[in-house]
Amino acid sequence: MLGSGQWGQEETRELIFIRGELERDFTAAKHNKTLWEIVSARMKDRGYTRTPDQCKSKWKNLLNRYKGKETSDPENGCQFPFFEELHAVFTERAKTMQRRLLEPEAGSGSTQAKKKVKRTTTERSSDEFSEGEDEDESEEEKPARGISHKRKKSDSTVLDKSPRPNSGTSTGLQEMLREFFDQQLRMEVQWREMMEKRAQERQLFEQEWQHWMEKLERERLMVEKAWREREEEMRRREESRAERRDSLLTTLLNKLINDNN
Repeated sequence: MLGSGQWGQEETRELIFIRGELERDFTAAKHNKTLWEIVSARMKDRGYTRTPDQCKSKWKNLLNRYKGKETSDPENGCQFPFFEELHAVFTERAKTMQRRLLEPEAGSGSTQAKKKVKRTTTERSSDEFSEGEDEDESEEEKPARGISHKRKKSDSTVLDKSPRPNSGTSTGLQEMLREFFDQQLRMEVQWREMMEKRAQERQLFEQEWQHWMEKLERERLMVEKAWREREEEMRRREESRAERRDSLLTTLLNKLINDNN
């Protein structure tokens, strides 16, 4: 298949499935250009020719629709055909982030490691729907970006060296986890409400259809009963006419016999 034109539903589901298989790699990697090339290669193996940029652009579009009005408005959410597939990917992402945040740290550098994990998680959650945007920057911007990163790194090192209570770090981590799980819970509640509403609508439709069929059945029975009554009335009339005709013929015959005698 050519890589031009709109994406079909099967092609889009293949993209979501492949991207879900590489979710852990995307979460761990800092630069995902190579990963998008892998996605493009797997799409080609399955009969769909798409460039890495096309795959990345389509994925961003799906994320925007998933996190947009379809999830905030359950009534419109049912119009998005890939909600359940993306919901499964984000559920797996939540589990992966939870495992990374709760990994046991040993040694004296455990506090700094937790701070590093917290900063990494915060950065990835903020760039959740714009992953890979900085990979296409020019070579002239990279030195300035490197200097900026070094300056930020030195500033963060100075801040890490300053005494901080361990309870504050633990509290911040707990608040971040609580906020993340609250968001996942709200999404789950919205999805369940949407499914319940669709089930209620389907049940109402089935009830209306059943009432309509019962009404048609009653009308059919009434028409059939009227037709049988009409047939019975015609049969009785025919029998009555036959009896009168036989009686008349008998009377005429008796009169002729009497006249002859």
